[in-house]
Amino acid sequence: MRLFSILTAILVAAGLYFLVLERDAVLDFAGATPGVIGAEADDQPGAPTGIAVVAMASKAQPIETAVVVRGQTEAARQVAVRAETTGKVVSDPLRKGAFVSEGDLLCSLDPGTRAVSLAEAKANLAQAEAAGPEAQARIAEAEARLVEAQINQNAASRLSEDGFASQTRVASSDSAVEAANAAIEAAKSGLESAAARVQSAQAAVAAAETELERSEITAPFGGLLESDTAEIGALLQAGGLCATVIQLDPVKLVGFVPEIGVDRVEVGAPAQARLASGQTATGRVTFLSRAADPQTRTFRTEIEVPNADLKIRDGQTVEIAIQAEGQQAHLLPQSALTLNDEGDLGVRVAEENDLAQFYEVSILRDSPQGVFVTGLPESARVIVLGQEYVSDGTPVVVTLQEAAQ
Repeated sequence: MRLFSILTAILVAAGLYFLVLERDAVLDFAGATPGVIGAEADDQPGAPTGIAVVAMASKAQPIETAVVVRGQTEAARQVAVRAETTGKVVSDPLRKGAFVSEGDLLCSLDPGTRAVSLAEAKANLAQAEAAGPEAQARIAEAEARLVEAQINQNAASRLSEDGFASQTRVASSDSAVEAANAAIEAAKSGLESAAARVQSAQAAVAAAETELERSEITAPFGGLLESDTAEIGALLQAGGLCATVIQLDPVKLVGFVPEIGVDRVEVGAPAQARLASGQTATGRVTFLSRAADPQTRTFRTEIEVPNADLKIRDGQTVEIAIQAEGQQAHLLPQSALTLNDEGDLGVRVAEENDLAQFYEVSILRDSPQGVFVTGLPESARVIVLGQEYVSDGTPVVVTLQEAAQ
């Protein structure tokens, strides 16, 4: 038995030697054509030689692409309405969840003496306004005296020239003119002072009116109450919280676009979104940041979405697909993808001269029919079977997939 095993081993070794090292001689002895690998030999000279592969004829086709980002919903506006003055709340509270319109009363504060202060300011204004006509009358009176003094001065000057009036009378008339001019200036100064008092009184009235208006705290815009308004009897200091109002129609979808996709996003581009609950929404991009987040190197983008039924809430997780410019891509089966020696993802193509060539590709998206890739010529014979057994420049015998089917 041992001798039989040794003889068997010797025969197997001899067979392997002739098949591997003396392959051409064995093929010649058997009448086969050496050099045909994976294809039938042809008795005619010039028969094609190479590795048999199966390829598919692929043409690039335009496809719509989208930049997909994850983010969350955000209220279009949200504000904490606070008191601008001090006072005790005298209105019944509104409960959270209630809808309020712009200008609706949220909190009413006890006006206290604010109404009295306003009445006093208005009285001072009326008094200041009454002083104006009186100052105008003084100016008119002073101007009349000036005219009279100028006439007397003119007469005294002429009489003095003819020797009929003394120098004392002339000096007296000059003094009267100067006094009249001084009276006019004083009257004008009084008018300016009266105008200043009017302006001051008007400012006091405006301040009193504003202080009285501050006792009524109203909604700055229409929306929902996110908290109860201040309870009746509560004392609100300046800056105290009356209520929080949020606006959810329209609602914002906020996402962060990575650097590789930011150039494909434009303001105004359509966008579709899917919430974690399964609800869908459509809108348009209204903002794209020009500055990247220093931590994530992503760019904030905002999409405005109608939300009339208020089904979309603030802070929900959302996946956003922003429509981008279409690209030319090839639809290939995933099995056609391979790696080259450097580890790059791509496919092998049978060139027109029937030589294999590796092309690095980028995957745009996948579908039930395969994957859409870029990086290939417009038309290509992509090897879908046998691509793992060829390298760049390897001769191939191509069988198109359509013919094989």
